[in-house]
Amino acid sequence: MNKPAIKPKAVSKADLPAREGSEGVAAVERALSIVAALESADKPMTLAELAVRTGFYKSTILRLLSSLIPTGYVTRLPDGTYDLGPTAFRLGVAFTRKNALGHHVVPALQELVDRGTESASFHVRQDNDNRVCLYRVNSRHATLDRVEAGHSYALLRGAAGHIILAYDGATGDRYDAIRAHGNDVSLGERDPSCAAVAAPVFGPRGMLVGVISLSGPRERFGEAEIAQMKSTLGPIAQKLTQNLGGEWPEFQS
Repeated sequence: MNKPAIKPKAVSKADLPAREGSEGVAAVERALSIVAALESADKPMTLAELAVRTGFYKSTILRLLSSLIPTGYVTRLPDGTYDLGPTAFRLGVAFTRKNALGHHVVPALQELVDRGTESASFHVRQDNDNRVCLYRVNSRHATLDRVEAGHSYALLRGAAGHIILAYDGATGDRYDAIRAHGNDVSLGERDPSCAAVAAPVFGPRGMLVGVISLSGPRERFGEAEIAQMKSTLGPIAQKLTQNLGGEWPEFQS
């Protein structure tokens, strides 16, 4: 007599999509980590370097690359190293074309530089610990600081980062002063040889959109120069705020 077939344990329909979705999200996050590692590197990376940077096994990276390479997010160079692919370039171009923010920010940065200021940049929060420079217009000075559009910088180092933290609820004398006066100065925080003056830019409902800053070699940031930069930067930040549909607060002078 045949034994009755053992029925498999029923799987809840609610459980299955959740598990599949979780695995899918994890795979996407790992793939994006590879793209982020290549984006932050100064040169193409070997498989071993990607493994060190991401913390993934080489076999995991190769499996993910089998999707990233055909879709153009990553390319494999003739020497066997990996770099960002053409899709990353197209996304950057599309962002520049479609992002209305840039249509307002870049002319403001250019106006600052045209007035003979230091290099002008626009920063937004990237994650819990970092900010990213979205736009940059270099000054006409012979020597510049090393800030580039698309690069990330620590929130805790530099005037722009501290302004972001101030309007995210950070407490302390420095942040109280930022909220009271609408600007901040950093001297040698991110780089001992560099300095910056920064101001907030707001959108609708008082939301901080980003931070506009002037930065350059520290020796050009004396008391008189800083005062002049603040007087130039404030009205530009105010005009940019109004162009973005925001309201400029009544700051203390």
